Amino acid sequence: MAATPRFLTLADVAEVLNTSSAQVYALVRRGELPAIKIGGRGQWRVEASQLEDYIARMYAETRTFVDQHPYVESDASDQV
Repeated sequence: MAATPRFLTLADVAEVLNTSSAQVYALVRRGELPAIKIGGRGQWRVEASQLEDYIARMYAETRTFVDQHPYVESDASDQV
């Protein structure tokens, strides 16, 4: 059984989040998702625990948004 790697590439993170590598790069560059730059070519790596923390923060932010902006279904019978 393979252990989960400590560090993930931006492509790995994109796969987990079901988004593009470019979107993950933007998250990293804006400082929303902590990452490190390693090696002579400056490859980005995201620690798995940082990704999990980011996901938890996004759940919390989404919950706050939903609480502050409740969904109100319009009455379909009013629309003719």
